[in-house]
Amino acid sequence: MYKFSRKLPTALFQRSSILLYNIDYGFSFLSCITAKNFQTDAADVLRKRKFVPPAPPKMAEGSLPTEVRVVVCGGGIVGASVAYHLALLGWGKDTLLIEQHTVGGDSPLCASGFVGRYEPTYCELKLTEYSLDLIKELTEKNLPTGWKQVGSLNLARQFDRMTSYQRMKSIGKAWGISCEVWTPEECQAKCPLIDIKDIKGGLWIPDDGVCDPHLVCLSLIQEAKRMGVRVIEHCAVKKILTDSGKVQQIDTTSGKLSCEFFVNCTGFWAREVGTLSTPVVKIPLKSVEHHFLYTKPIEGLNPLTPFVRDFDGGVYFREKDGGIMAGGFEREAKVAYEDTAVPLSQKERELPPDWDHFHELLDELLRRVPALRTANLDRLSNALQAFSPDCKWILGEAPEIENYYVCAGMKTIGVAASGGIGRTLADLIVKGSTYLDLHTLDVNRFLGLHNNRKFLKDRCKEVPGKHYDICYPFDEYQTGRNLRMSPIYPALKEAGAIFGQTMGYERPGYFDPNDIKDEFGIPRFRMAETRTFHKPAWFDLVASEYTACRERIGLSDYSSFTKYDLWSKEREVVDLLQYLCSNDVDVPIGSIIHTGMQNPWGGYENDCSLARLNENHYMMIAPTTQQTRSMAWIRKNMPSHLKASVNVSDVTSMYTAICIMGPYSRVLLSELTDTDLSPKNFPFFTYKELDVGLANGIRTLNITHTGELGYVLYIPNEFALHVYSRIAQAGQKYNIQHAGYYATRALRIEKFYAFWGQDLDTFTTPLECGRSWRVKFNKPIEFIGRSALLKQREEGVKRMYVQLLLNGHDHEIDVWCWGNEPIYRDGKHCGMTTTTGYGYTFKKQVCLGFVRNVDEAGNKMPVTNDFVLSGHYEVEVAGIRFEAKVNLHSPNLPTKFPDKEREAYHATRDKPGQGDLLSYKF
Repeated sequence: MYKFSRKLPTALFQRSSILLYNIDYGFSFLSCITAKNFQTDAADVLRKRKFVPPAPPKMAEGSLPTEVRVVVCGGGIVGASVAYHLALLGWGKDTLLIEQHTVGGDSPLCASGFVGRYEPTYCELKLTEYSLDLIKELTEKNLPTGWKQVGSLNLARQFDRMTSYQRMKSIGKAWGISCEVWTPEECQAKCPLIDIKDIKGGLWIPDDGVCDPHLVCLSLIQEAKRMGVRVIEHCAVKKILTDSGKVQQIDTTSGKLSCEFFVNCTGFWAREVGTLSTPVVKIPLKSVEHHFLYTKPIEGLNPLTPFVRDFDGGVYFREKDGGIMAGGFEREAKVAYEDTAVPLSQKERELPPDWDHFHELLDELLRRVPALRTANLDRLSNALQAFSPDCKWILGEAPEIENYYVCAGMKTIGVAASGGIGRTLADLIVKGSTYLDLHTLDVNRFLGLHNNRKFLKDRCKEVPGKHYDICYPFDEYQTGRNLRMSPIYPALKEAGAIFGQTMGYERPGYFDPNDIKDEFGIPRFRMAETRTFHKPAWFDLVASEYTACRERIGLSDYSSFTKYDLWSKEREVVDLLQYLCSNDVDVPIGSIIHTGMQNPWGGYENDCSLARLNENHYMMIAPTTQQTRSMAWIRKNMPSHLKASVNVSDVTSMYTAICIMGPYSRVLLSELTDTDLSPKNFPFFTYKELDVGLANGIRTLNITHTGELGYVLYIPNEFALHVYSRIAQAGQKYNIQHAGYYATRALRIEKFYAFWGQDLDTFTTPLECGRSWRVKFNKPIEFIGRSALLKQREEGVKRMYVQLLLNGHDHEIDVWCWGNEPIYRDGKHCGMTTTTGYGYTFKKQVCLGFVRNVDEAGNKMPVTNDFVLSGHYEVEVAGIRFEAKVNLHSPNLPTKFPDKEREAYHATRDKPGQGDLLSYKF
């Protein structure tokens, strides 16, 4: 086994001949390269290669039109795809693509060209699947793409990586992806270049391939122009002008033009282009350096060598023009242009290679591909790649400006995403909807804090390294922490909180009373980690918190919930909410109503609770991840005649939310307030404003979001620590205990509650998830989505939400369910799990998910209760199928209430709308 004795200093790379490594104490040269070689222009490199791409077509240099329907800004592969798909939908002559430099860029040396189908979510997978099919279609039309179906070989050095591959194979089979888990020997047989001494196996995906993104871009532009799209190069945007919150006019270096839609596909510059409008469109992106190593042709190298990814080493390589092209993702990326704008010219943008920074990746490449030790180096190219704070693409209509669309953050796989993204953006513009649920990629998933330059600088150093990480459950970022904290955060830390982060909020995942303080006696900040697919280390700690919530009193911090106040002078706010919500919100003052906000197709755009504070004033509680999204939906769909009279205010940061739950919670709260909390005076699903301790104005909701008896107190921040202290002190006699997100999540899964973002999405309707009784079709105001839901009620649902309890699964040794496990009915795939967890009362793995009825011809048939209950079910977990019992209704779990509470609790729990309380990921 070779070893690296040391890293050579930077000074060596400044000499005329460069020695790269000292291996096994014997000198080995990758090549002797003069410094001049490193300055080689991209065009010179292309001319030296076997394949010389055609020169870019001459673009029209005509004058800027005065008016056009859609302006696509950005002539890269994504902008080209958007323009192409708009043309396919008949908007070719109504579309103008402008590019500040030249379309396609100057050089194809800044992308891997990998096109793979497998992505972590179904939405992303379908986008890349379409992209692959599009590239094949262009190739069949004899348009240049450089496409080769070479397959992808994904290697594993760790046991957990192999487990993730087994999970991927199970999911892939259900999603129609051909893939196989291989032994090390099978991997080497497919790619003899690799050393397999330290690998445990691999995952082979035969349908993947490689292409030339530069050629694909030019082909898309060519086809778009053929269908009428106009293209103007050397035309940069100066200003995006709006009127009444909509795109109106674009001011460019070539003049002004009016338009209805603007599409920001400007890649590295998307964030800066977002600042060219009023209001500013926030597009959180940062560019980092990414190196591509190219060798000169290697004799005998198979042109069909697969695209190989050594995830645990952070590197990849492929065959390109007879040589090897390789790259990787460092643990800590190097941010580019931290305080200056990214240059327009690609030649200016191509940074000098940083061998010191690339050293770690080169070590891994030499370890995996020994042939690289004697290969002749052509060049090390240093290009930019743009990343978002969560390592996902950014799509959709901007929340700040109507008809302003964003498409950015493609990481290093822009070509793999471009086809599907171009199609969905074109669908949204032309049709107002698309064929996929895009909420996980929606630009509305961010807050302003994510666009902070210093936040992006720190986070985007970490993000690229996550790209090849094992996708463990409840994964956390190390950077950008301690950003949003409730006033009780110090007390929670003192109590042993282990924190997770959501929308910038530090939220306790669980509590560990051990090793709380550092050597100076100060409580340490500790981040939640799971880092296993088996029984997690926090299992017993969460079990204790769960028991407290069920048998005594649990205290949870719910401060991260999204909170809005909506009010008007007259009844306009009632009319607005009746139009937006599928449930009837015109309820008595003091009532709480749980409702969806449906889209025109009946799917969930929001899943929330509304507390009616007075005649014309409501408080809305929604999932944490909905803080930007809900406001955008309300504003976009607010009828024009109500805009001047209805006020909507985001009060998320004004209140600290504390939930106390469990059989003694009413007794405890009664000791802290003068208000009568008896079921007669303060029943379930009602609201009161209480005095608690010495504080006043505490908005108190008689719900818990978990199905347990209890209350959520929305406390003005200045009173939060006082109220928390009084609750904690008074609760000692009841053995009160803190409970984190993991415990409350387990409670909700056992109660069979659907979560927004996991179970509920923009394609899920109330009728499919057992909430038809929350839809009031006979309201005086017709709500959004009513006609679609009426049609579905008449025709029957095509999928149904179920709960599955696994039998024969040993939680101590078997791989756990973590979501996206295939469900089989009578041996036939019928659905996927969505939310999963361990049921501490059931003492089983509990899976929530949707079941479909698909006939032999592939047609989706109605799903009935009889169909669901008549089948034999199995859930496949990492390649192993476990028999499962199916439930259609929430099971009645045993409870331990004080005698005086038991009757009141059960009198309401079994009624529709009472037992099934709130149900979302917060």
